[in-house]
Amino acid sequence: IPFFAFPLSVRKIIYTTNAIESLNRVIRKSLKTRGSFPTEDAALKLLYLAIRNFEKKGRAVREWVAARNQFAIMFGERFTA
Repeated sequence: IPFFAFPLSVRKIIYTTNAIESLNRVIRKSLKTRGSFPTEDAALKLLYLAIRNFEKKGRAVREWVAARNQFAIMFGERFTA
């Protein structure tokens, strides 16, 4: 099974769908309330601030740092932290 080929820290991130759905809800809400954007940079800044605010409230995905390190090892050429 390909799922078990990943290290334990990565598997914990993959099956943590509640945290992912919560982040998706925050992103959708921030984009929906704004409506339209003058530039693409304005939209990216809003997304950045929404994600940063989400992380500051302590609702970030647990053990992301360990999984991020594993992703960097496994997919070094494609992964940027």
